[in-house]
Amino acid sequence: MTGIPGLETVHDRIAAWRTEPAAAPGHAHVHAMLLALRRLEAINIAYGPAAGDGALEEMASRVHHFAAEELDGPWQLARAGGGTFLLVANETCSRERWQLVADQLADLIARPIALPSGVLRLSPRVALIRALTEESVESMLDRLSHALQQVSEHHGARVAWADGESTPPGHSSAQLEADLLSAIDRDEIEVLFQPQFSLADDHLTGAEALARWNHSQLGRIGAGALFAIAERADHVGPLSRHIAAKALWAAREWPDELRLSINVTAADLAFGSYVRQMLDLVRESGFAPRRLTLEITEQALISDVALAAQMMAELGAQGIRIALDDFGAGFCNFRYLKVLPIHYLKLDRSMIEGVTSDKRDVAVLRAIVAMAKALDIRVIAEGVENEGQRVVVAREGCAYYQGFLRAQPMHREKFARMAARRSEGLV
Repeated sequence: MTGIPGLETVHDRIAAWRTEPAAAPGHAHVHAMLLALRRLEAINIAYGPAAGDGALEEMASRVHHFAAEELDGPWQLARAGGGTFLLVANETCSRERWQLVADQLADLIARPIALPSGVLRLSPRVALIRALTEESVESMLDRLSHALQQVSEHHGARVAWADGESTPPGHSSAQLEADLLSAIDRDEIEVLFQPQFSLADDHLTGAEALARWNHSQLGRIGAGALFAIAERADHVGPLSRHIAAKALWAAREWPDELRLSINVTAADLAFGSYVRQMLDLVRESGFAPRRLTLEITEQALISDVALAAQMMAELGAQGIRIALDDFGAGFCNFRYLKVLPIHYLKLDRSMIEGVTSDKRDVAVLRAIVAMAKALDIRVIAEGVENEGQRVVVAREGCAYYQGFLRAQPMHREKFARMAARRSEGLV
């Protein structure tokens, strides 16, 4: 049903990692997490078995895409029965890094799921382990299952470590937050660029800026975990400004026809002088405001839609474009399309995944594009991973797309070379 194999594949993968160490990153270690859904039986009773099946399929899809984007080493996802999945990875990371990955994944799984029967919210519980040397899969599962039972018994708890860990000393959360405060000065925050393309002629049109933290000890920390740490340290504002500044200064060298997209957080919108500071960054970089798009998610709008609309209008008056990001991942509040000055609607990857095989997915896509067209809003398809998806979103009227089909996020130098080829008519 989910397309995810059983536990036998985990035995095979871990055996391969241990017999072929050269195929894994240096100093890699087997890590695992057991993820389980609470209230799955309640969903089946309240909404029917089809809703429960849909929730499992969505969970499997989210975990699979997350692992593909966030994990550096080889990994394997398996279904352990019911609403439980096992994710194992041969990853070079510490205990703290693995917990950051788990927290970020749990946040992703907990996001609402829109099903024909209604909107569901999943409640994940996660058990973590750093496998002992030559530990069997059965032993790992036994310890993980015990930890999962413990976390399920504690109200409000979500992530727990299995006992018997054999890990080197690491960073506490407080130390990690303190590290972030000086990471900007150490230039550990890197900006990658996810290319975007026109569906009309497949030409490069610009890129979305994505942040990564190259921690000196913990390794690469993705944008989701990075901003979660920044929020705990009350450092979202300085971090956002640093990322925006780096992206703008890099993009000022691009050909004039290419656009830059920068993500905006809820904390940014809550900051009274955000508009002024963003306009100052644009002016100091020399990047043309008309070539800049700010991407804002529904989650960032919930607290104060009226204030967000006012700030968007001020930015729009300077030529900056606004995109409603991750549309389809939350509640798809169509009211936002009416009250906010939006230029682009960016579809979440979940709205694209099934368009080559499910007529209902195509019908939903067609309806959203038609509505956006009536409102003079262009649609960007995110997470396009195969040619079939690209063909469908182009046929249905989307204007732009991004995804692994054409390019993964890349360093500024590589994107600059792609941009140069675009100006020469080669991309």
